[in-house]
Amino acid sequence: MTKVLALAALALAWHGSATFHPVGVRVPILEFHVIGNPAPGAPNQGLFDPPPAFRAQVAWLARRGYHAVTLDAVDRSWRSDGWLTLPPKPVVLTFDDGYPEDVDFAMPILRARRWPAVLNLQVGNLAPARVRLLIGAGWEIDAHTFTHPDLTTVDAARLRREVAGSRRWIQAVFGVPVDFFAYPFGRSDPAVVAEVRRAGFLGAEGEQAGLASEADGFHLHRIEIVRADGVAGLAAKLS
Repeated sequence: MTKVLALAALALAWHGSATFHPVGVRVPILEFHVIGNPAPGAPNQGLFDPPPAFRAQVAWLARRGYHAVTLDAVDRSWRSDGWLTLPPKPVVLTFDDGYPEDVDFAMPILRARRWPAVLNLQVGNLAPARVRLLIGAGWEIDAHTFTHPDLTTVDAARLRREVAGSRRWIQAVFGVPVDFFAYPFGRSDPAVVAEVRRAGFLGAEGEQAGLASEADGFHLHRIEIVRADGVAGLAAKLS
């Protein structure tokens, strides 16, 4: 028992203000799309989150003690049986597809608080120079295919290219790990999950609402934030 307590004290000393979490801690993963205002007549207008709303949402999270972390950090904590610690109230901010607004609006708002985020990159959506700016700001880059198809409808060769090929491309171009995958439209089936595993990913994000846990593995839950939410909607979804 004395040895266990000593190890726990040492772990806390290493991680400063971080907090020990029990195995299986559930973490909110927020899902954003475009941080911006849609042009008149633009499709999927509900997936836009205006910059003032996003700034207010981030401020609300900070006031309530949340601290942004990467999905890699959460996974390392889960896999270490809790010895690698997280902040007391971790939250993961994910941005799907890759848009210029990720750099123009989301990055400076988060960087002001020294918060990282996760870009689920659809290859080709965002210029490599802009992706490198996000990496420099501490963002994690994960894979979201080349062409954003419903992966449950494609043949085996295309499935392999969209999953394994997108991971290899991002690793080769940016020299980053790319350990997680985000299913387009949140859709998967056993064949898709098997291909994601075969490609070497450690886990995958879906679009089922709720908190993410280690047990979810390749079906990590996320909380989607849409244009109508604002701060009140974010607060309600987190509650």
